[in-house]
Amino acid sequence: MPCLPLLLILFFPRVLLVLIAVFTNWFHSAFDTLLWPILGFFFMPYTTLAYMGAMLMNNHAISGGWWIVIIIAALVDLSHLHLFRRRKRR
Repeated sequence: MPCLPLLLILFFPRVLLVLIAVFTNWFHSAFDTLLWPILGFFFMPYTTLAYMGAMLMNNHAISGGWWIVIIIAALVDLSHLHLFRRRKRR
């Protein structure tokens, strides 16, 4: 049962990325190529969402407050990777 919250936390941003890709054109507005959203889907989904939000809200320019949001999202993504490595060792 303790795995259920972890699975929900891990899959929520990926589900959100799929819904955004299907129902909006935000990926085309925020990214030049489709490579970065695909890589972000697999490796750093929170950072991909934060970057996309920053690019869409500021007309393709990232200002000071958005840098903080992107850095926090990257730290959350990296902490998830570290958590998986630690659980894999057990």
